[in-house]
Order: sequence, then C-alpha cells, then structure tokens
Amino acid sequence: MNSKEAYLALHLLDHVGPVRLRRLLEVFGRPEAILAASMSQLRQVHGLGEETARSICDWENRVDLVGELQRIQQHPCQWITLEDANYPQALREIYDPPAVLYVQGSIEPCDHLGLAMVGSRRASAYGLESARRLAIQMARAHVSVISGGARGVDGASHQGAMQAGGRTLAVLGSGLDCLYPRQHVGLFHRIAEHGALITSFPFGRHATRQSFPMRNRIVAGMSLGVIVVEAGSSSGALITAHQALDYGRLVFALPGRIDALNSKGCHALIKQGAKLTEHAEDVLSEFEYLFPASSSDLKGPPSVSQKVEMTSEQRQLMLHLQGQELTVDALIEVCGLPVSQVSMLLSELEMKQWVKRLPGHQYQSLITLPVAP
Repeated sequence: MNSKEAYLALHLLDHVGPVRLRRLLEVFGRPEAILAASMSQLRQVHGLGEETARSICDWENRVDLVGELQRIQQHPCQWITLEDANYPQALREIYDPPAVLYVQGSIEPCDHLGLAMVGSRRASAYGLESARRLAIQMARAHVSVISGGARGVDGASHQGAMQAGGRTLAVLGSGLDCLYPRQHVGLFHRIAEHGALITSFPFGRHATRQSFPMRNRIVAGMSLGVIVVEAGSSSGALITAHQALDYGRLVFALPGRIDALNSKGCHALIKQGAKLTEHAEDVLSEFEYLFPASSSDLKGPPSVSQKVEMTSEQRQLMLHLQGQELTVDALIEVCGLPVSQVSMLLSELEMKQWVKRLPGHQYQSLITLPVAP
C-alpha cells in the first residue's frame, strides 16, 4: 500500500476525522505507519480513544478500499490527498483539512486564490441578481468563484462566473454519484467543464443535514474570503461565515432592504465587522497584493449607449430603471407614455437583454447608463 491509498483508507474509516488524523500523523509521521500501528501504540496517542484505535487496527474489515478505488476509476474524477501539489493550498493550511478530496473537473493554480460566495437557498430576485452580477465581476477580475452548489445564491453565483467565461468550483455535500439538488445536475456538469466539482464524501454518500456543515467548512477553508450575498438570521450561510472567521478569513456582506428577512443575517454580519460590499472592487481592494488588476477590468464592457444606437424613448425607460425595480404601471406613470408603447419598448429592451422581467410584473435594468446622453 502506498501513502495515497493509506490516506484514502483512513479517510473512509469512521471515527478518524481530520483533527484525529493530524494527531496521528504527528505521532507516526506517515499514513501507512498509522494503519500498521499496534493497538498498544495507538492507545498512547493523546485523545484518540479506544473505539478509534480499534477501528484503525481493524481497518481492512471496515473499509472497502479496493471497491472505492474501482468506483473512482469508473467515474470521470480524480482524487487528491494532503500531499498532492494540486490540493488547495488555503484548505491545507486550516487546522482540520480533509485528508482526501474527490474532484470532477480540475483544480488549477489560479483556483488557490478563489473567493467564496454563499447565501440563502430561498433568495429573492434581488439576491439572485446581486449574486449573478457580483460573480460576473469576480470572474472578469480572474477570480475563481467558490460556492456550495445549492439552490438560490449558490447557483446564481456559479452561473454568473460561467456567464463571464470565468472559473467556478462547487463544493458538494454528497458523493459525486449522488448529486444534490437533483435539479442542478445539468449545472453541475457545466461547472465541471468550467472548473470543478469537489467533495470530501465517498461514493454512495447521499446529502444529509449533517453533511452540509462539513461542506461549508471546505468552502470557507479553501477561499481567501467569504461573501454573504443574502441570508436570514438562521441561514447556513452564516455558519460558513463564522467558520471563515475561525480560519482567519475575511468576511463580506451585501446589504439589503431593512424590512427583508433575508437581509437580517447580512446586516448582523456588517454590525459585527464584516465589510459592506456593493461591488467586486469592495472585496478585491482587500487583496490588492494578489489581484493588481485595474478597476477597468471590473467595470465590464462600456455602457450600451456608447456602443449602439438607442432611441430617446428606450433611453428614457432605461434611466428610470437604473438602480431600482419598477412595474409596468409605475413605468407608464413616470414616463408619461402610452401603455402600448411602454409594453413594446420593454419587449425590445428584453430581447436586447438590457432589461430583465422579474416576478410581480417588475422590470430591472441589466446595464448601467451614464446620466447624460
């Protein structure tokens, strides 16, 4: 047995978590030496416990190492250990890194400077659009976007990064053959093509309530900082934020409406010292030594009015939509245009992908215009 296989065997054993493995490595030096240790030797390791020592001594009967290696070979993935060069450096440096990661896709050197984006699974239209826009800005600054692959803010963050042609990493709370949520399977396949799916869970492991905190630990650990886009006062995103603080990472939070329940968690973080964030520059300014790109890299393409012809009526509607969401009735009132004309203009702008229709018959601008023509 080689060192890599020994890491996998220890990773698959019950009772041997990252903290206990670190203690064992401090005593025995190599993972294969741990598996070869006698019961009396293992009992001398401080804090190990009788049950864990017995589990290690009996590992061959408790772990299907050959079967797991076959499943890895049959699945389009690789597995990396703490000793591999492409193991995420930031994750390696925390006090409890997982011994093994399963990776579908690839982890590139640029991913070692990734930033995490997390938030509510039941995000509002504002939260989803904010996550998408911020992820686009991050990707344009050549920052890998890390998230948890969940519904809501996580999914919007992954999609925004890919929309901008950037890299994104999804850390899963299940094995690679038990993808969750199922409605994101198509998204997961695209993420694997534009980055990687990453998990510490072996094949056959389904997502459970207990697996998500473990996933969040990896999201926080492998990032330089965590951005909370939208979160209620009891959101799992807050757990990720607090884990990030435990690991010495920076935490950022996007503000929301003061009467929105999904903003309570972000506002609490800001009160506790998280940096209020409106734009990628607010985040990247904290890492200028790592991301020296000029602010123009984050601004995206020039404003639409500078690139194409826009009628005065189209521009009138667009200016009213800058920084706010309005219903059709509200637009008719502020513009003073006939109902039929406003409806036609909105259809034109939607086809050009300059505005987006939201639930409740509201519209939102997707581009920024200068105030004066």
